[in-house]
Amino acid sequence: MPSVKQSRKQELLDELITYLAKHGIADLSLRPMATAVGSSARLLIFHFGSKEQLLEEVLGEMQARLQASFIAMAQAKRKGPLLRAFWDWALTEPNHPLLRLLYQLHMLASQSPKTYGRYLKRNSLNWLELIQAALPPEQRDPAFATLLGAVFDGLFIEYMSSGDKRRTTESLDSFIRMAQAHMASLSVPRPRR
Repeated sequence: MPSVKQSRKQELLDELITYLAKHGIADLSLRPMATAVGSSARLLIFHFGSKEQLLEEVLGEMQARLQASFIAMAQAKRKGPLLRAFWDWALTEPNHPLLRLLYQLHMLASQSPKTYGRYLKRNSLNWLELIQAALPPEQRDPAFATLLGAVFDGLFIEYMSSGDKRRTTESLDSFIRMAQAHMASLSVPRPRR
């Protein structure tokens, strides 16, 4: 049975994820965040140890939830390509605000690699492994999985910047058609000379 401290910490994780998804992490300050979740900065430090540890645990929990949701989506029966299903999944609640937070973290890591770099590297490798595992066996090439992730990242950032869901979705569909044509060309036997 979890202790009172552990159950309160789990409640705080839930509330902090919601807070960060709404407010972001760029100008994060413990006092306003603590007040918003019905706590105090001192109690947050008591539960998490430091601001950095708090961020690491909260962002780790957020990642775990996103990745569990992605795995469930990838394992579900679906019509159409995985990348399109992933796109549709990413634009829905609760995934969109969490992914937006993840991309904000990417930008912060490029500015402050000492603070966020380790977390971000681990995160990127985890997503690459998940994408690879979700692909059909004949497509589980690390370079192809990296390409899928990079196209998704770029279009998601463009969507966040422009708000143009139609154009970014059409762009994704164009890429999917090109990737399908490429994969089909690889399976066609070449004539011998």
